Amino acid sequence: MKSNQINDISKLLSGFAGFPTVLVSCGDNIITVTLIHIFSFSPPLIGIGIKPERYSFGLIKQNKEFVVNIPTKEILEAVKTCGSKSGKDFDKFAGANLTKIDSLSLKTKSIKECPINIECQVIQEIECGDRTWFIGRIVNGRIAPNFDVDNTILYWQGKYRLPGKIL
Repeated sequence: MKSNQINDISKLLSGFAGFPTVLVSCGDNIITVTLIHIFSFSPPLIGIGIKPERYSFGLIKQNKEFVVNIPTKEILEAVKTCGSKSGKDFDKFAGANLTKIDSLSLKTKSIKECPINIECQVIQEIECGDRTWFIGRIVNGRIAPNFDVDNTILYWQGKYRLPGKIL
């Protein structure tokens, strides 16, 4: 296959098929995150990439914990709200019509409307380019019995999407 050199890095990065979209609760705030990755299965570690200028950055740094809440297409408007407003000036739980529930092991609240809540304690911070990766050890969590991965949300090229066909 013939290819051309590309000088616009954003064009190269557009080749990624998509990024999982999650709602991360931290303190009394929620942030929509698309830079998330499983860093290890044993021990179970999840990393989230957050810009230092985000309000949530300070909350995670201070509290050393966060909850990864996996939303579905049914609450897409809440996902958009949490991704477009700052928690510094706006109560995202109330403004996005989301319900706080006690987490099983953390002080940080989980989101009732999300079928999966993954509770993480920060064990490491890695400064990497324009973001800091908070690596969290999974300490507890919940999954709804009717969870359907096909209803989770992906994000790429400026659009929210659903997972595609199985090949």
